[in-house]
Amino acid sequence: MGSLIKKRRKRMRKKKHKKMLRRTRHQRRK
Repeated sequence: MGSLIKKRRKRMRKKKHKKMLRRTRHQRRK
């Protein structure tokens, strides 16, 4: 069970990073 929770946390971190990258790209264009 512990390993599954760790994998889920890693996936959430990756999704958050993608959102941050998108925000920075929009700022550079402006």
